[in-house]
Amino acid sequence: MVKRRDVVAGMAALPLASIGLGALAPASAQEEATLDGDILTTSDGDVTIHPVDHASLVIAFGDQVLYFDPVGGAALYEGLPAATAVLITHGHGDHFDVPTLEAIAADVPLITSQEVFDKLPEALKANATAMANDDEGEINGIPLKAVQAYNTTEDRLQYHPEGVGNGYVLTFGDQQVYVAGDTEPTPDMLAMTGIAIAFLPMNLPYTMTVEQAAEAVNTFKPAVVYPYHYSDSDLAAFEAAVEDGVEVRLRNWYPNAA
Repeated sequence: MVKRRDVVAGMAALPLASIGLGALAPASAQEEATLDGDILTTSDGDVTIHPVDHASLVIAFGDQVLYFDPVGGAALYEGLPAATAVLITHGHGDHFDVPTLEAIAADVPLITSQEVFDKLPEALKANATAMANDDEGEINGIPLKAVQAYNTTEDRLQYHPEGVGNGYVLTFGDQQVYVAGDTEPTPDMLAMTGIAIAFLPMNLPYTMTVEQAAEAVNTFKPAVVYPYHYSDSDLAAFEAAVEDGVEVRLRNWYPNAA
């Protein structure tokens, strides 16, 4: 049985590593900024995965530090390596915040949806590239594809209309990582193959139910799935519904919750 439950505070679970990336930090940051997190081994080196809060996460690969949907203000990212690129899935406030971007990512490339691109101030827009669903490209040499992210249930369609938001599939060496953004199961998601790690949202009414998320995982079968953007969802029920062969990693995406 491959599936395992690892409920931890922060990232104190296996596998664990601390990567020194101080050379990437701005002069105002600590020179020895490090990133702790779970490790994905690839043919081109290790990927480090670090949850931040709710839907925000950091992924490091070689000399690249990718921030996904950073919000919450600069203080939330103090002590982390500086971003070398930022990816934003859509324009809701728990995924996109201009003051946070201006504070932590003013001079790095941004990958966004068209919706987000249109909302950026000119200074940030100068470094941004808008991707539509099915677009392919790269960010600092890392291949990526924008995939569908939208609601499919009739009474939720207004939250994330089709064609507006993105999920992202990134290729690190011989491994693929899928960051879903806000979505229910879409044809893109269900048709995926060869995903090493998937980050899937589950909270109502905006994204998936626990049952939807488990059914999706059982269909496209990533090697590892991280529930994120889960609010008060029943993670134990999700884990129980995921079939053998997929490892469920439960991490603390709400370290600052009261």
